[in-house]
Formats: sequence, structure tokens, C-alpha cells
Amino acid sequence: MTSSTHEIIAGGLLDIGAVFLRPDRPFIWASGIKSPIYCDNRLTLSDPELRTQIESAIAGTIREKYPEADAIMGTSTAGIPHAAIAAHLLGLPMGYVRAGSKDHGRRNRIEGRLEPGWQVVVVEDLISTGGSVIDVVEALRDAGAYVLGVVSIFTYGMRESQKSLGASGIENTSLTDFDTVVNMAARMGRIRHEDIARLMAFRDNPGDERWIL
Repeated sequence: MTSSTHEIIAGGLLDIGAVFLRPDRPFIWASGIKSPIYCDNRLTLSDPELRTQIESAIAGTIREKYPEADAIMGTSTAGIPHAAIAAHLLGLPMGYVRAGSKDHGRRNRIEGRLEPGWQVVVVEDLISTGGSVIDVVEALRDAGAYVLGVVSIFTYGMRESQKSLGASGIENTSLTDFDTVVNMAARMGRIRHEDIARLMAFRDNPGDERWIL
């Protein structure tokens, strides 16, 4: 993944409002944490140009890093369309992992064909703490798959997620990240340059609200 790809995707996310920075009026996460950033990568599906760039980058990353992949698995729900398009570009089978097992029918958690021993790549839209994608990887491993790695659109790069993913033996490659988005936002005039240090303080420790002025 080149630095230019990181910047192109970051700029695209900022342009369409999929990533929005508001350090002076923080958003409130479901956990209660105050955040200077809001991310909704579902909006990328409505922008054909950015969507094409993202799916091409996901497919290219998989082709380069994991040419032995037997299938692509998306995370529910936001990772599903990106996994489907990337799998189409690569000519590979695709499936997805539910947040929990269905309470009817076959009670599947993993949808789509998955043979024991298959080598799979997980496609995720966003990684914050890493908990949800770790849960998906563990479900796939329990089903007999070998997870080669994760390809995500955006990661916060939080220390907690890096530690958790490493402890679980999961390699993640993101198309862009928090640092790139913040620096691109400053270059584009979306935030003040003096806000960069505050935003990095949030990334390093989201629970510490001293970054809020």
C-alpha cells in the first residue's frame, strides 16, 4: 500500500463526508467516549468514483499480499458490499459473518460457502478497538478456515486495537488511517494545524479527555 493510496482514499473520505472531524464539538460514541471524529464508510457506496478506488485498492491489496486466498469474507454489515465487489474483481467466492447466529432456519452465523481448510481474507470497513473483527476472525477459525489477514478501509490505529490484533495473530492492512486523514484534513483546511496534536492525543488514549479544550 503506497502513501499516495493512503492520501487519495483519505481525501475521498473527507470530500464526501464519510469521515468528519470536529475537535471543538466532539461526537459521543455509544460507549460514552467523546470523539473528535465521525466515520461512516457506508457513504462510499453512494459515490461511484471513490467506491471504484476503494474496491480496486482492496482487490489489489489482496492480489499482492494474499494471492493464495480461496475466498473473501465480509464483516456484517458494512464490510459485506466491499467484500462482494472485491471478490467479484478477483473472481473469488464470497461470504460474510453475522454479528451473531440466526435464531431461525439453519441458525447460520457464516453465510456463503466456506470449506474447512480454505484460506480466507476478511474485508472490514472500519477498525477502532478491533474487537468486532477479532470476533469475526475467531468465528471463521472455529469453522475450520485459515484467516490470512484483514483488509480494512480505515483504521484509527489505536494502541488498544494494535495490541489486541497482534495478540490474536491477526494482520490488518488498511487503505488509509487516522493519521493520514488528520494531516489531509489540515492540508485541505478542514481543521487547524494546531488541532493535529489534540487529535493525536485522542488516538493515543481515547478515554483521556484532556485533548478537549
